Amino acid sequence: MASQRHKAGPVPPAPSILLPSGVADAVRESVLAVGVRRTTLTDVARRAKVSRMTLYRMVPDVETLILTVMTGDFAALLLDAQTHAARRRSARARLVAMTVDVARRLPDEPLFRRVIDVDPDLLLPYLTERIGSTQRLAITHVQRAIAEGQRDGTIRKGDPEVMATSLLVAVAS
Repeated sequence: MASQRHKAGPVPPAPSILLPSGVADAVRESVLAVGVRRTTLTDVARRAKVSRMTLYRMVPDVETLILTVMTGDFAALLLDAQTHAARRRSARARLVAMTVDVARRLPDEPLFRRVIDVDPDLLLPYLTERIGSTQRLAITHVQRAIAEGQRDGTIRKGDPEVMATSLLVAVAS
């Protein structure tokens, strides 16, 4: 049976998983220390000072745990960029400022940098085959900004979702 995570096409968004900050910190520490492929639930549990069973009650596997933390970190980055861009006059100016801010800061984010340095092939499916939960999060933010810009007349008419997805694909490279 083929893995669902590597199939092209729409993928339902991952359920929202709330992790205690100690667990999220332990995931970051482990990935920064040994990389994504060598991070284990056992190592994360030890670093977080919880049992493996506690982690298994939160997530089904270590991949979900890592992706949850990475998505949370990206969401925080997006919200911060949105806050910094909020002082701009038009929705178009806010969208441009937010996009540039994220594009400049993302490569310096420690978790993202570690994945790029040690396990870059893990990101390939998200660039070539499918859109993951982190990209869906970005598309949602951009889509809202585009719709706002269409209302204030600074962004041309069109399907905001298509325009947001196109912008994500262009910026991701």
